[in-house]
Amino acid sequence: MGEKTGTYPGAAGRAVSADRPSHVRNVVLVGHSGSGKTTLVEALALATGAVNRAGRVEDGGALSDYDEIEHRQQRSVQLSLAPVEWAGIKINLLDTPGYADFVGELRAGLRAADAALFVVSAAEGAENINGATRTVWEECAAVGMPRAIVITHLEAARSDFEEMTETCRTAFGGDSPDGVLPLYLPLHGPEGPDGHRSVAGLIGLLSQRVFDYSSGTRAETAPGPEHLPLIEEARNRLIEGIIAESEDETLMDRYLSGEEIDVKTLVEDLERAVARGSFHPVLAAAPAAEGAKQGLGTVELLELITGGFPTPLEREAPAVTTPDGRPRTPVTCDPAGPLAAEVIKTSSDPYVGRISLVRVFSGTLRPDETVHVSGHGLEDRGHESHDVDERIGALSSPFGKQQRPLPQAIAGDIACVAKLTRAETGDTLSAKGDPLLMEPWQLPDPLLPVAIQAHSKADEDKLSQGLARLVAEDPTMRLEQNAQTHQVVLWCLGEAHRDVALERLRTRYGVQVDVVPHKVSLRETFGGKAAGRGRHVKQSGGHGQYAICEIEVEPLPGGSGIEFVDKVVGGAVPRQFIPSVEKGVRAQAARGVAAGYPLVDIRVTLLDGKAHSVDSSDAAFQTAGALALREAAAETRIHLLEPVAEIEVLVSDDYVGPVMSDLSGRRGRVIGTEQSGAGRTLVRAEVPEIEIGRYAIDLRSLSHGTGRFTRSYARHEPMPPQIAERLRESAEGGA
Repeated sequence: MGEKTGTYPGAAGRAVSADRPSHVRNVVLVGHSGSGKTTLVEALALATGAVNRAGRVEDGGALSDYDEIEHRQQRSVQLSLAPVEWAGIKINLLDTPGYADFVGELRAGLRAADAALFVVSAAEGAENINGATRTVWEECAAVGMPRAIVITHLEAARSDFEEMTETCRTAFGGDSPDGVLPLYLPLHGPEGPDGHRSVAGLIGLLSQRVFDYSSGTRAETAPGPEHLPLIEEARNRLIEGIIAESEDETLMDRYLSGEEIDVKTLVEDLERAVARGSFHPVLAAAPAAEGAKQGLGTVELLELITGGFPTPLEREAPAVTTPDGRPRTPVTCDPAGPLAAEVIKTSSDPYVGRISLVRVFSGTLRPDETVHVSGHGLEDRGHESHDVDERIGALSSPFGKQQRPLPQAIAGDIACVAKLTRAETGDTLSAKGDPLLMEPWQLPDPLLPVAIQAHSKADEDKLSQGLARLVAEDPTMRLEQNAQTHQVVLWCLGEAHRDVALERLRTRYGVQVDVVPHKVSLRETFGGKAAGRGRHVKQSGGHGQYAICEIEVEPLPGGSGIEFVDKVVGGAVPRQFIPSVEKGVRAQAARGVAAGYPLVDIRVTLLDGKAHSVDSSDAAFQTAGALALREAAAETRIHLLEPVAEIEVLVSDDYVGPVMSDLSGRRGRVIGTEQSGAGRTLVRAEVPEIEIGRYAIDLRSLSHGTGRFTRSYARHEPMPPQIAERLRESAEGGA
């Protein structure tokens, strides 16, 4: 970290392969959209020799899936892997989307990684450290994942490294801001016409050396006299922060007594503190200029990753069981151990079919071997359980549109696997004779409903298969075939998630769909007691139809369903036809009696009727029962019942007032609030489902990305008359 110089062989034109777990680093990049994550990955690829200029691989292909623009669009919404090599270490860089709608891709990246780089833009200031980014930081802290911070866009006007560093200390430092400190200070060049001073290099606080990037490659020089006063205060603070995290308890006393602590000792203590997740260095980075080989800060960042970030050997693997749930001995990062790997991303390639991005936690994965595929199954999201054997295809290392062959993937590494036709994201790959199932990672609940229908008959024929492939790639999406509304509903995380899903259906699977208004499952019930007479008498030669029944209908409490009571005396309705009346009543109730919604929560009492010895039949009394129910409905007011959801909104204290006011505007009833950690409040409320169709979008806007909510069905209750009347008119107009 600041002590090494020179360059190291890259990965130009060949797959980066690791021969032991200690030679692997898995790093996920986290940050707001526009913070510069993808640009940073490209700068690191250039610095390691994986590309010969920004965005171009050495053998002439573009660092893109099809072209530069499309590649950037795809990487903005998908998890992508870029393997590079530095100092003999394979670094798997996992670039995650910055949009909140694609948090599922982010969580997959966190699952596959052993350390995280939080990328923040100096051009945007505190605005780009949003609530979602803070939440991810807290999640990493909860599991002890090592983290570092990279400040980008220092070339922008009005960017300020020192100010951004203090913002990061406040946002991420919590009670220990001295655990978030810079390792380098920017070396500013001459002032430009706009008054902004570009950053030409870095000053190492520990080494007290200057690393000049103005020539296009890093050059190390001794600091001038003008540099030393700039770094004294920052260097002392850094040394104190490192010593505070040192395992050597004598180090602080020695430092306070005036002893000069050896730089080598400080670097070693720093690396150990970073690997433990107790110290979070701040670095600066910028892309290489045209013709340059190294971007600002790329060498320093690579040295931090290889020297300070942990190897896969230092990470505890997820818990495993047998596929049927029985306990199993934990797996460790041992290439000779039992195979335990996990699919962290699934995608479809138009030429090679389905490709699975796999993190190997134990054992060694080899091409053309048969593995066992185990999946938890997410039936509520349209994902089936898996418990099958599959023969895998080739192993490869992705680089842009290329898939470079790999001879194997050892424990700790990440690779692409071809031809896993049954495996989906989140599934476990294990040995055929020793099947395992890994504990699933946390998935966000999709809460934005999108009702769709095929655009044409040709699309209708392909819709089912296209949707199945779509949800196989994205476990954050839920597919619902609603039996009550007869709609196909895709539950998404937000509008961008929806747009990407529909675009994939169209371009990847050739299915054009139309978005239609989403319907909630309304119901009907009687507003009061009413009587009805059903008369079905037809005589037109030959065998006729004859059935008369008289019923009384009264409302019941919510959740009672339909109760049928027989009070016929004297055999007015023969015993064998009483079930026929009930069947007709229930069939009509299912069709509705006012606006076409199911009728519930009533008691239907059969009081009297008439039959004919020849013309009465089961079908006739079914028809009479339905007619009687419709006549009774015409005699009283029919209430529409709407589903009410119980929601829990977790939001920053700053937005509790606006959230509660918004819920009231949605006809919601706030049940209560309670504190949920520092600076956060949990708001519980009951809100009609018809009012929260877009709440996933509106809450994000209302709370500036800091709020999230869960929902569950509570009950059906009467809808306000004016709203019910509008729905009735709409239903009649549609008919």
